[in-house]
This record gives sequence, structure tokens and C-alpha cells, in this order.
Amino acid sequence: MSVPTRERLLAATSAVVAAEGYGAASVSRITARAGVAAGTLYRHFESKEAMFVELFRELCGREVEAMRRASLGAGSPLDRLEAAIETFARRALAEPRLAWALLAEPVDPAVDAERLEYRRRYRRLVAELLEEACEAGEIAEADNDVLAAAIIGGVGEALVGPLAGGAPQPDKLVADLRTFTRRAAGGGQ
Repeated sequence: MSVPTRERLLAATSAVVAAEGYGAASVSRITARAGVAAGTLYRHFESKEAMFVELFRELCGREVEAMRRASLGAGSPLDRLEAAIETFARRALAEPRLAWALLAEPVDPAVDAERLEYRRRYRRLVAELLEEACEAGEIAEADNDVLAAAIIGGVGEALVGPLAGGAPQPDKLVADLRTFTRRAAGGGQ
């Protein structure tokens, strides 16, 4: 059974972005990789930007779901928060070019709006875990939305450099991000 053209275009776009970045993902590169004519893209998507919005939505949705699954594991709420952050970091470091595009590469305004929406989803997930940690007495009461935004922002910023230039010690970076997350949440060591 052949893959529908729309899915082939999204897969081709994802592959180009993962290999070369958002800026290099031209219509001609995408359609050549998908094995279709350039006009075919516009029969399936209103615009190149609309296709990228859908791709970012799909890819970021996978990341949120991976973090959510990690947050359902064993341990205290802070342990599960650390596991979610570790999952996010390891997945980013496994595909640095793609993660760079999703996190920090300059993109079109509609794509950037989608990126911001997913940052809100990451923040909500972290805020939920922080609320559980408060209820469990692991951390003091705080504005969990602000704290979650700071954690997500800090983790993202800590990953930007390694994603741009490779992480020479990814295990140490992940361990440091876990420590940062616990401390930022107010959980001490």
C-alpha cells in the first residue's frame, strides 16, 4: 500500500529539516525528496508555511507525549519531573538538527506561534508535576506556572548551545539538567 502524498510530503519535510534545518527546507528540496512535483505540495497544503505548521504540530505533539509518558513512571512527583525533562533532553540530543529547528531556529511567524503553543503545553505538564510535588510536601507552595515556565526556558536555553554544536558529554548534560530541574523546583539536591 502506498503512503498518501500528504504524509509523504510531511515525512520529506521532516527529513530535510532534520538533516539541514528549517531554513534549507525549500519547496524544491521537499518535493524532490517526496518524489512529487512542486505544485503537488500546494494541492495538499494551503502554503509552505501551513505545511510547516502541521509538521511542527505533529513533531512537538510527539515530544509532549513522550514527556507525558515519562512523567507517569514510578517515583515521587519530582522524580517524575526529572524523568520528563531527561526524556525531553535525550530526545533533543538524539536529533540535534531537528531539535534546533523545533526550539530555536528562526522560523516563519505562523510556525513560531505553533512553537509557542507547544511551549505552553510543556509548561502545563511541568506545572502539573510541580502541583503534585506541592501536594506531596516535596516543595513549598509557589506560582507553579511561573516556575514551570522558568524550568522549560532554562532547559531549552541549556540545550541550545549543545544542539548547535554537538554535546560532547550528553550524559553529563542530562544529569546536570535533572539537578537543575530539582533545584529550580525547590527540591534541593
